[in-house]
Amino acid sequence: MKTVGQALTEGLVARGVEVVFGIPGVHTIELYRGLSGSGIRHVTPRHEGGAGFMADGYARVSGKPGVAFVITGPGLTNALTPMAQAKADSVPMLVISGVNRRSSLGQGLGLLHELPDQAGLVRSLCPSFQVTGPEALERCLNMAFAAMMSGRPGPVHIEVPTDVMGMEAAAAAAPIAVTPALPIPEQIAKAAARLNRAKQVVILAGGGARAAGAELRSLAKALDAPVVQTVNARGLMGGHALGVAASASLHAVRDLIAGADQVLAIGTEFGPTDYDMYVRGGLPDLAGMIRVDICPLQLARHPAAITIRADSRSACTALLAQISAGARQGAARAEATMTAARAEVAGIAPQAPNQIALLEALRDAVPGAIIVGDSTQPVYAGNLLYDHDRAGGWFNAATGFGALGFAPGAAVGAAVAAPDTRVFCLIGDGGLQFSPAELRVAVDEGLDITYLIWNNAGYGEIADAMRAANTEVIGCAPSPLGLQAFAAACDLPYACITPTPEALRNAVALPGPRLVEIRDF
Repeated sequence: MKTVGQALTEGLVARGVEVVFGIPGVHTIELYRGLSGSGIRHVTPRHEGGAGFMADGYARVSGKPGVAFVITGPGLTNALTPMAQAKADSVPMLVISGVNRRSSLGQGLGLLHELPDQAGLVRSLCPSFQVTGPEALERCLNMAFAAMMSGRPGPVHIEVPTDVMGMEAAAAAAPIAVTPALPIPEQIAKAAARLNRAKQVVILAGGGARAAGAELRSLAKALDAPVVQTVNARGLMGGHALGVAASASLHAVRDLIAGADQVLAIGTEFGPTDYDMYVRGGLPDLAGMIRVDICPLQLARHPAAITIRADSRSACTALLAQISAGARQGAARAEATMTAARAEVAGIAPQAPNQIALLEALRDAVPGAIIVGDSTQPVYAGNLLYDHDRAGGWFNAATGFGALGFAPGAAVGAAVAAPDTRVFCLIGDGGLQFSPAELRVAVDEGLDITYLIWNNAGYGEIADAMRAANTEVIGCAPSPLGLQAFAAACDLPYACITPTPEALRNAVALPGPRLVEIRDF
């Protein structure tokens, strides 16, 4: 007999799932019975939050949904923070949990891991589907994958009651193919006509353009248009003369946008942490823009002259076929903007240029690496102004939802997705203490991750913000871990360096897993 738990795993394999991140428990044993012999790789985190962040990092690098198995109740509530981060950054993540037997749900019987309404808790964040019986399994899987892949990506939850997991499974059906939305030809023609008439086009690229790197670069070249990249789009234009790898919150970048006679926005939600991180308003009027997005709700949130509902790759390809190439001094405009942005950043945050220099030294020392960041000062600096050399190779949780402790788990997921690529996890000493145990997973799995710990002995960025607000600094000095002893406890090689480019280059010469402390105090 094949159980529902086994059939669920087979359904994941049929949909291209190769890795599951999870911690087994008494409520998910039948799910794990299905993993045996399935060919799916299982990676064991140390906390369900780590499982979610690993699924996130895996999805960002692989382009496939990241999958996590968690137990009922606290396992799922621990995964809610990663799910919220994935929702904020449009990352496809499937969290599969158990739930108590159907007859007990909502009864308050005091069962192990019981919640009053587990699915209701999740539905405030994302879709949740319950496998009410064997016949419902294929429907739930199809709906979950359609929700993750047919529109704006994000997290989805499936729960399987414990009394259903062991039932005899219904016959499996072929997965339903999910195809992306294609642009409407009339909209493409109108947009192309506007772009061809324009003399100073500017492209705004967001995380929704991550999978359209080649198409975006070709379109930018044809339009001779600078491309402003949000944090989740960094690397799409790595080293390109038309790339503007600087925050649209900076005056220099806003001046570039204001000077455009046509703005083309591709896969960007115009979130404040990318476009107004200083909460000062003043973003140029974008009502005349052409906007491309997969999500109709996003298209409805900002006025635009033309809206195109489509995935970024299809839209860029369709536009490129109708663009008349012309010289618009794009490279000169991009270079002038980056020069002005560097000067502006130095005035806003005097320590940022040195931190950006560290990032550039790391990039140049290990070309094509993936840098996974947490909320820490060098990452904030890089989000303001840093050009990475790999599409999708710079991402972090310092924008949008902003979950501290994101990076250790996400780096594991990234390394599993790209086993032949060096991965760097850049995290502060404070953020590290949110999820320190996930470093051990890199050792267990033999992953090439170098953990770069920016140690300023506290929450340095928050302390600076409190001082800037003329507020007494309280609660910002938690004692850091003794990182040499911590590295030894994790069986990680250890080095301690000063925050200089030369020291960093030397410290990353050897592959991971290893821990490098960058001491800034």
